[in-house]
Amino acid sequence: MHIDVIRDEAEWLPLAAEWNALLSHSATDVPFLRHEYLLAWWRHKGGGEWPDDSPLTIVTGRDESGALRGVAPLFQSVNKEGRPALFLLGSVEISDFLDVLARPQDLLAFLTALLAYLAGPDAPAWGCLDWLNLLEESPTLAALETAAAAAGLAFSRPRLQPAPYIPLHGDFDAWLNSIDGRERQEFRRKLRNAARYPVPVSWYKVEDPASLTAEFEDFGRLMVQERGKQDFLTPRMAAQMQAIAAAAQAGGYLDLRFLTVGKQKAAALFSFDYKNRIWGYNSGLENRFAELSPGAVLLGHALMDACEKNREAFDFMRGNESYKYRYGGVDRWVVRVVVER
Repeated sequence: MHIDVIRDEAEWLPLAAEWNALLSHSATDVPFLRHEYLLAWWRHKGGGEWPDDSPLTIVTGRDESGALRGVAPLFQSVNKEGRPALFLLGSVEISDFLDVLARPQDLLAFLTALLAYLAGPDAPAWGCLDWLNLLEESPTLAALETAAAAAGLAFSRPRLQPAPYIPLHGDFDAWLNSIDGRERQEFRRKLRNAARYPVPVSWYKVEDPASLTAEFEDFGRLMVQERGKQDFLTPRMAAQMQAIAAAAQAGGYLDLRFLTVGKQKAAALFSFDYKNRIWGYNSGLENRFAELSPGAVLLGHALMDACEKNREAFDFMRGNESYKYRYGGVDRWVVRVVVER
């Protein structure tokens, strides 16, 4: 496999179609690996999570015909132990699931070629590969462990945190009947209260690209009213999140919806509708409507809508917040993979 390295955005931009085509056949296909998502992330460095001068180091692998067979979307920085490391683009806080891009049958060959390049004279200075937020079931883990062992490198994969999801299988009633009886009764009560509210309660999804900037400003206003999110949503992070929303809309998988009470926005849910699954990314609430439980009501409508569209799951993604399990969240885990000399 022939290895090339992309070190600037001008080289990276023309790869969009090839990149996304490869992703659609990759062992791991999640919205956080789309070309437009990672480009938006890179331009804002995760909302200021990384230094602006972090070097881009995207490693690609092509077969004898020139077809793209693998991408390790990397950049260089220093890890929490103070070592020079190669990280996956998207790391760490705002990209729930990361990986390399390769078909299952090409993973071992690509990762072997990647490690051979990193052992050579043209490789950047690195002390380890520090890859975070890989799904525990990713085939990359076994392939990378095998390639690392063959190259005489140490491999470790500690667990980081759970990432619950709700199996739906296109049936809202079946999902509702699967959760705890008290939770089911409470959830139905909230939906009934919203239906009987003295002011009409409804929801809509943002469709018009021309309205996205204004709608996202409203999303940010609601988001900072949730506990713990005011410090998170700095001006730079707000710009990052809006860029991600615009990238997802351009890619056709943005799901940004609002619950309204009359003409007032009471709740917002920012998700991705991708690969037959809804990926719940972030949310916001208007505290003035707390008695209505607008977040739960909007989630209920989102789940009904997902079932009507026959989506297989609603993904709560990383974090073990209690509400995810009240609604029937099933755990799987993300891990940190470290490969070192």
